[in-house]
Amino acid sequence: MEGPPIESKNLPPAEVRPVKLEEAFFMTKFGLYNLVLIAISGIILAAVLLETLGISYVLPVAECDLLLTTREKGVLSAISFAGIICSSHLWGFLADTRGRRAIIMPTLFLAFASSALSSLTTNFWVITVMRFLTGFFISGPSATIYAYLGEFHGKRNCSRAIMGASFVFGVGSILLPLIAWSIINQEWEFTIPLLDIVYRPWRLFLVVCALPSLIAALALLRLPESPKYLLSRGREQETIAVLCSMHRWNVGRKKASLRLTGVLQETEAQQTKVRREETASKSVVGLLRQMWHQTAPLFMGSYLKRTAIVCVLQFGIYLTSSGMYMFFPDILNRIAEQQGRGVERTTVCNAVYATRFDILELATGNRTSDVCHQKLDISAYEHSFVLEAIYALGFAVIGLVINAIGRLPILVFVFVVCGTCGVLIVFIDLPLLAIWFYLILLTCGFCISVVNACTVDLYPTNLRAMAVCISLMFGRLGSIVGSNLVGFLLDTHCELTFWISGLLLVGCGVLSFFIPNIYKRNVSEGRISVSSR
Repeated sequence: MEGPPIESKNLPPAEVRPVKLEEAFFMTKFGLYNLVLIAISGIILAAVLLETLGISYVLPVAECDLLLTTREKGVLSAISFAGIICSSHLWGFLADTRGRRAIIMPTLFLAFASSALSSLTTNFWVITVMRFLTGFFISGPSATIYAYLGEFHGKRNCSRAIMGASFVFGVGSILLPLIAWSIINQEWEFTIPLLDIVYRPWRLFLVVCALPSLIAALALLRLPESPKYLLSRGREQETIAVLCSMHRWNVGRKKASLRLTGVLQETEAQQTKVRREETASKSVVGLLRQMWHQTAPLFMGSYLKRTAIVCVLQFGIYLTSSGMYMFFPDILNRIAEQQGRGVERTTVCNAVYATRFDILELATGNRTSDVCHQKLDISAYEHSFVLEAIYALGFAVIGLVINAIGRLPILVFVFVVCGTCGVLIVFIDLPLLAIWFYLILLTCGFCISVVNACTVDLYPTNLRAMAVCISLMFGRLGSIVGSNLVGFLLDTHCELTFWISGLLLVGCGVLSFFIPNIYKRNVSEGRISVSSR
């Protein structure tokens, strides 16, 4: 997509003068180039979702093949988030110092490879290691894609671009329960003697979940580095080339080409370039020192308060939206099992208690294999589909109203409603109503989008990717805590899991009032941006 800069001769002086990058974005227009970029970014966001949450459909049907206890299910559902946490700092640093695209593309390829290999594992420990590596690599595009997409747009279109990618992601995520239903509920199986495994549909499902990573990585081969990053590195001619290419794609080759003589560097970009040159080193010590210089400002001065707030908010959101989600198909499967036995009125937790069994009894032969689930009840897929549809619709609605009503009302409304529903689940003995409240509880993931928007808006370019990565690192930590919390408490203290998640979300709603500049809105410039679950 890149092209050489267009000469600027025979133009009036007003048109050939160097311009600011914001003005250059306005001159490139908004068109096909932006839409392609938004679509690819949406696929990347969907790939992150599939790689991290797709395992939730596997756990109920693979428990006998891998001999998984409920606690091991919690560990396996959280291990990819552990990989994300371990690498978030590294990828954020490399994205800020080596480039957004240079990190996103190779990590997508590696994530696909590790995820495909995890489908061939035969025991808990091996699949745990492979899922950890999947999380380690998928962390690269997980947060960096926000900065990458946003840096192709000016303030006027940044909000809509990131929201557009979130909508593509939401539509794509609807396919998750449909794919799971079409693959996992099949009855075929075959043996691979060389690997000594019985290849069942859940293994194929893991490979299919990894395909968006491969598709997005291949698409990125044709996309350039972000112009804002190139400019911050002092690569002005490459920046102009990207801008001209964007203009050519957006307005067509028949219209006049964009003519630029130069793009003015912002003071921030100049300071970033000097700082990188001062700390550049190929040694391990120099690398660690550079990482420290990139991270330390986030926890100093005026940035300390905002970093602490966004990290706590992401922790609380992810604990519920991801941690509680990992057991959503399993819990729905248990409720359906109770209803199949003729139980019409029961709370979610009573259904969980009535259907628990010890997998070790199966391993030792003290229990028959009729307790194993090779399929998920159709209701698990139906309600999962509804949840993803709500997300897709919700992202579209937020994109329409966020500039008008602001970020704070959205945060408070979502946090309070979801938290209240989480607490009420404990008392409701109508299974269908309880499931709907569970769905509402999980929609707190909308707030990830708005908090990411706040994070992008609160930090300068040279700290933005690192800030998002650090905040999402705490979010993934919340996923790990949430998944293991459910795994350890579900069979014995089920009610406590819903109390914790519900009250934590209400607390996050209160904390939202303390986000710096949360009351400020600039509707005309569209400064409020939203990213994905």
